Amino acid sequence: MNFNFTKYSIIYYILFAVLIIGSVLALLIFGLKFGIEFTGGSNMEINFLEKRPANEEIIKSLLSFNLGEIIVQPTGEKGAILKFKGIDEAAHQQIILKLSELSKVEEKSFEYIGPSIGQELKQKTILSIFLALLAITLYIAFAFRKVSRPIASWKYGIASLIALFHDILIPLGVFAVLGRFYNVEITIPIIAALLTILGFSVHDTIVIFDRIRENILRRGMGRFEETVNWSLNQTLGRSISTVFTTLLVLFSIFFFGGQTLKYFSLALIIGIASGVYSSIFIASPLLVSWYKFDEKKSV
Repeated sequence: MNFNFTKYSIIYYILFAVLIIGSVLALLIFGLKFGIEFTGGSNMEINFLEKRPANEEIIKSLLSFNLGEIIVQPTGEKGAILKFKGIDEAAHQQIILKLSELSKVEEKSFEYIGPSIGQELKQKTILSIFLALLAITLYIAFAFRKVSRPIASWKYGIASLIALFHDILIPLGVFAVLGRFYNVEITIPIIAALLTILGFSVHDTIVIFDRIRENILRRGMGRFEETVNWSLNQTLGRSISTVFTTLLVLFSIFFFGGQTLKYFSLALIIGIASGVYSSIFIASPLLVSWYKFDEKKSV
């Protein structure tokens, strides 16, 4: 069976546009809720030895400390992660004592990050993602420099960049919604997940592009659209099996890996699913659409 992928390009582009617009609107309306790693503040992980109090009870008991916005994230059956503004050691110990009045408690970890460090980390994170996108685009344009016909090598780089932009924006849009309604924050593990998504997605795209290059060199110029479709059909089994086995592991982590890894794995699940879609249905059909546009322009 030789499926004609490029025949339905308009449908892929419409879905692509809907997802991009939805994600952009979510980011503009809700914004991203950054964790204390980026904003500065205190992070306390505790475990109640008896029954865990309700979130409202915990917050109410700490109001007298003037901690600003207090976020309580339950973990497991009796655990919780508390996030609030920066405090000194004296206030830290008083908070432990206050929580012990609700139920016997043990502290598992406590960390404080200053606002200046958090802001610097946020800037470096944005820069690292930008540089990663730029480096990937330049690499692909360079790697395909020997295949300048029927479409210029730099267009492979641009097509991959558009696909990567899609793969990063979709998880960010989802986390904007989760942050607004479920207080889910952007943390260092989620940033690591985003960078991992870039690597996974571009690898899948390169495999397809490389097969296109091989078929052009092996079979001659022919019809570019047929070459792209043939290449997509050749690599489809590999793409599906790779993403299936990867998602199988990630869903296991999501359901059984605990609170710490839950949103890290969720970001990867969304990003990798977006990545396999963009590699097959966006990046390669874009090359064909670009080629057809250039053909019409030259007539």
